[in-house]
Amino acid sequence: MTIAHERKKQPERVRRRLLDCAANLAVETGLSSLTIQAVADAADVTKGGLFHHFPSKEKLIEGVFIDLLEQLDAEIDALLADDPVAYGRFTRAYVDSAIRLMESKIPSPWGALSISMMTDPMLRRLWSDWYRARLLRHADTDSDPALEIVRYAADGIWLSDLCDLDPALRMERCALRDRLLEMTQPERDLP
Repeated sequence: MTIAHERKKQPERVRRRLLDCAANLAVETGLSSLTIQAVADAADVTKGGLFHHFPSKEKLIEGVFIDLLEQLDAEIDALLADDPVAYGRFTRAYVDSAIRLMESKIPSPWGALSISMMTDPMLRRLWSDWYRARLLRHADTDSDPALEIVRYAADGIWLSDLCDLDPALRMERCALRDRLLEMTQPERDLP
């Protein structure tokens, strides 16, 4: 009897390994160079095993993107739980997460997926659906137009960092984050 017959199937672990390998390969080679065979090889599964979980490259990339959104959700939820001020709570968590993501020195598939989101309608729809659901969930605390401007500023920081804007042309990120977070406080006095 071979080991394959003795090994218990663990579909969730295989799926997790496929997502992690696809995300790592997206960082290393970019999404356009990502192949089903490379992901299957990296995850130590057959192409058929990969197709069991993800029927196409597009579904695999969608799975990676959804997985990243779930991780972002978890981070934002943790920040929300630690914030005692209701007004602007989601915006503060969003700003903090966006800037922390870009400050991280750990390579992340967010860059490849974010750039691809600009041209890929499916990824754009996933992002839009995620963002709309969060805004609706936090409408009672974060619907002020001033908070929307702060979130747009965070998106601009994220985009400029993805585009490798010369650091000499950028404000120091911690100071910028602190300024944006100040702007989310209730009854603030702005210059």
